Amino acid sequence: MGISFEGIGQWAATFACGEAAVGQVVKISGSGEVAACADGDNFCGVVVFVARDGAACSVALGGMVKVPYTGTAPTLGWTGLAADGKGGVKALTTGRSYLVVDVDESDKTVTFAL
Repeated sequence: MGISFEGIGQWAATFACGEAAVGQVVKISGSGEVAACADGDNFCGVVVFVARDGAACSVALGGMVKVPYTGTAPTLGWTGLAADGKGGVKALTTGRSYLVVDVDESDKTVTFAL
């Protein structure tokens, strides 16, 4: 039996966006606007939908999300995470902590609560 945490308790808001892709972590870049994160940035959420014209996107701001990670695998439990500059996250020993509930080292993905 597989276990999935994706979407549990998830809530989202719609923002104007530039180049954003589904599954990518983003940051607030202006009033009512999000953008891709640079390496080491704090992120506000994960893009869950992009409008056909690319002008708007829905961003999960809370709940469980699954994104790719780079570098060392994040540890389970309360773990520091930051953007990796490639749309995913990387583990940090400092900074904002998130509750990591699953790490898939073969797929290089991490599931955590925003």
